[in-house]
Amino acid sequence: MTGAAPLRVVVADDQALVRSGFRMILAADGIDVVAEAADGDDACAAVRRTRPDVVLMDIRMPGLDGLEATRRIMADPSPALDGRPCRVIILTTFDLDHYVYEALNAGASGFLLKDVTPEQLVAAVRLVTSGDALLAPTITRRLVERFARPAAPPPSAHRDLATLTPRELEVLRLLARGMSNAELAAALTLSIETVKTHVTRILTKLHLRDRVQAVVLAYETALVTPGTPASPS
Repeated sequence: MTGAAPLRVVVADDQALVRSGFRMILAADGIDVVAEAADGDDACAAVRRTRPDVVLMDIRMPGLDGLEATRRIMADPSPALDGRPCRVIILTTFDLDHYVYEALNAGASGFLLKDVTPEQLVAAVRLVTSGDALLAPTITRRLVERFARPAAPPPSAHRDLATLTPRELEVLRLLARGMSNAELAAALTLSIETVKTHVTRILTKLHLRDRVQAVVLAYETALVTPGTPASPS
């Protein structure tokens, strides 16, 4: 975008080769890597110091791991320099690692496998800074269905869901079952702009950062359960 400040990224990984490789890929597309970190403590310090737009966070690091580092970063209200919230993208070697689910629940905006292509890496960084979630809804659903624990949701979660209108609850159910905005619009006979408005209101009322957290909440409050059909009620 002409005239816009370059995006600012912190890369946290215990492998120097991974960090330097990601730095080169991002720099080639005009994205600044403002700090590197080899463990979770360094990552948290780098975020406080540089206030980046995005953190690329490895899960398995010595000392403080990426999961706890993500929790601490998401608990810190300090925004990026442009005022937007800092986003965390989890880096992992293993698809559907249970740590990835925990990181998403802690507030991460998605995850990437470490064999990601340069194009996918750049697209991911740009996507999450726009406020969207990195995961395709069906992948998110598969992850949450495998690891979510819906048995005893906290009372606060029920109170939050009670603030949603019947239409918003319907949108949340379908969103959690893997529907895109276009699919939601077709299923509910709404315009895409109306669907986006509903999604925004859901996130605001539930105090959620993005669609990933909405999916997690839908499963953990048993609003949606594994195996339920992805169709409007």
